Amino acid sequence: MEPIQASLKKWMRDNESFQKRFQEIRRETISDPEIQKVMEKHPQLSDSVIDRNLMRLYEYKSQSKNCEDCPSLAACKNILKGYTPLIEVDEQDVRLTYDRCYRKVQEDEQREKQTLIQSLYMPKDVLEASIEDLDHSDLERSNAIRETVQYLQSIGTKQAEKGLYFSGPFGVGKTYFLGAIAKELAERRIGSMLIYMPEFVREMKSSLKDDSVNRKVEEFKKVPVLMLDDIGSESLSAWFRDEILGSILQYRMMERLPIFFTSNYTMNQLENHLATSNRGDTEQLKAGRIMERIKQVSKEVPIFGTNRRNM
Repeated sequence: MEPIQASLKKWMRDNESFQKRFQEIRRETISDPEIQKVMEKHPQLSDSVIDRNLMRLYEYKSQSKNCEDCPSLAACKNILKGYTPLIEVDEQDVRLTYDRCYRKVQEDEQREKQTLIQSLYMPKDVLEASIEDLDHSDLERSNAIRETVQYLQSIGTKQAEKGLYFSGPFGVGKTYFLGAIAKELAERRIGSMLIYMPEFVREMKSSLKDDSVNRKVEEFKKVPVLMLDDIGSESLSAWFRDEILGSILQYRMMERLPIFFTSNYTMNQLENHLATSNRGDTEQLKAGRIMERIKQVSKEVPIFGTNRRNM
C-alpha cells in the first residue's frame, strides 16, 4: 500500500484548487513585511525551504505580535490566547515558539498576587482595599496611616517582625487597614491570611468533627503574615483561648512572624475579656499569658474618627 504521506503529496499536486490556494498563501506570505525581514536576515531560505516551511511562516504572519492587533486579552486573535509568536531559523529549518504577551504577563501577575491573599470570611471590599484609598485627610486616622506606612517601609528589617494592633470604636475602618496592608504585601510577593475571629472560632469548633484542627492550626501558624480581625468580639472557650489561639501566638512569637489585629478593645481591655470564658470562669493568669504574646507580635495603634458605616 502506498504510504499516506506520498498519497497526500500526490493529491496536493493533482488538485488544481488546492494548488491555486497554496500559491495565493505563498504570495501573501512572502510579500508580508515581517516575513521579508526574516528572509533578508536568512538568505539561506531558498524557495524549496520556504515551501517546506510555508505553513509556519503563514502562521507567524497571520498572528498578532505584542498585542498590536488585539484590543484586549479576552479578544486576542492568536491561536494561543495571550501568547505572541516568535520565529527562529536554524540552518534551513523554521521554528515557531510562543511567549506570553505583556497583557498575559500582567494578568498572571495579578492572579498570583490574589492567591497571596487568603481570607476566612472576609468581605470583598476589604480584600480590594488599598493604601491609596485610605482617607489621608482625616486627622484622627493620620497616626494609624503613618504607622501603616512605616511598617510597610520596614519590610525586610527586624522591625517588620512585629505587626500592628488596631484598636478603636466600631465602624472607624480598622478592618479596611488590614485589607490595604494585605494588598501591599501581595505586591511584594508576601502572602497573608485574613481571618474574621468569630467565624474562626466556629471554624475550629466544627473542625473537631473531621479531625482537621491540627492541620488548620499549622497553616495559621506558618503563613507569612497573619491577620486576626475583630478579636474580642467572639465568645471564647478556655480550649480555644489556650490550645488554639495560645498555640498560634506562641509559635509566631518564637519564629518572629508578625500578626495584625483589629479590636474594639484596647490591649488592656482585651486582657479582661480573655480572662472570662464562655462558662463564666475567670482565669486572669492565662489571659495575661495570651496578652504577653500579643504584645510580643504586635504594636498597639489606636484608630478614631467617624463611623464610616453610617456615611
